[in-house]
Amino acid sequence: MEFLELAQILASGEDSKHQFKSDFRSPDQLAAEIVAFANSGGGRIFIGVDDKTGLISGLDSAGVRRLNMMISNAASQNVRPAINPATENIATGNGIVLIVAVPSGPNRPYQDKDGVFWVKNGADKRKATSREELQRMFQESDLIHADEARVSSMTVADLDMDYFGPFFSRRYGKTLESQNLPLPQLLRNLNLLNGGCLNLTCAIVFGKNAGAFLPAFIVKAGAFDGVKISTNSYADARDIAGKLEDVFGRTVDFVIANLHHVQGNQGFNSAGIPEIAREAIEEIVANALVHRDYFVSAPVRAFVFRDRVEIVSPGHLPNNLRVENIKLGNSCARNPTLASFANHIIPYRGYGSGILRAMELHPAIEFIDDRDGNTFTAIMRRGG
Repeated sequence: MEFLELAQILASGEDSKHQFKSDFRSPDQLAAEIVAFANSGGGRIFIGVDDKTGLISGLDSAGVRRLNMMISNAASQNVRPAINPATENIATGNGIVLIVAVPSGPNRPYQDKDGVFWVKNGADKRKATSREELQRMFQESDLIHADEARVSSMTVADLDMDYFGPFFSRRYGKTLESQNLPLPQLLRNLNLLNGGCLNLTCAIVFGKNAGAFLPAFIVKAGAFDGVKISTNSYADARDIAGKLEDVFGRTVDFVIANLHHVQGNQGFNSAGIPEIAREAIEEIVANALVHRDYFVSAPVRAFVFRDRVEIVSPGHLPNNLRVENIKLGNSCARNPTLASFANHIIPYRGYGSGILRAMELHPAIEFIDDRDGNTFTAIMRRGG
């Protein structure tokens, strides 16, 4: 790093990617800073800089040697799993500034030697303590998946056999009776049973009355006369619950019913063509239901406004995915078990093709990945 770049960073002040410290005397304190950056996308610690003023206080050669030893020990012994930050020394007129570059850890989540998970909170850091936040961190490292979590209130008795049996026959070309296996064993083989209870995938795809057991995992749909949500002026509002297939179909139908329909060259008595292609709406709704974060206890929201349709999913894009990536067809299976069943039940193909197809059918789509609010929104502009 050149001195001019260093001066520009110091002049800009601390933020979630840049931390200033005059010195470290405790390896535990240093480890906490490293853990916070590793869990939050990486960043740099500038040692030899006053964190209040941003002015260079500087280190001498002995201080740099001491700190390099502390960094090595803290990163290998006080951070779990160990991490390998890079260091750089910048000589200035007021002494040396030691820069510690902490990568976005590939083995998240990280913790200090006392088992504390630290994350960045703006320019500061905080402990990650909520169950949902910790679950998401483990999920992003593919250590756990929400779609495989057990639903303790639902057992094999809550499986809709009239639905599951025909699905099994269509999918595998064999009847359930021909398997000569107890139903629980068969469900375990299909990764649909967890500890004697239905897992989340089984509950929302094949369960009876799943909405009663999982009331947060519904779709809240609303159609409004204006351009913002209003509790006093709306054309239609529903809570859509049930099996994945039913929720998908009824959500798409709700959106279509509240759009304008163009007659075009069709006959006078025809229903008309919706202003947004049905296939584009199907792709966006399927993406929301399959890829949402099921560790977040909140519904998918489907809103129709005068100028747009908004489909809002709980959970921002997983891992290192960004809006630019998904527009190029990149994908990451947040719920791999659910996805493996969904592509045999609803018009969902996976492979990152859904977003591309929706954009081809309806180019006026905007995607917002709100990492602070932990939501992902698809906005489909209406034509009139």
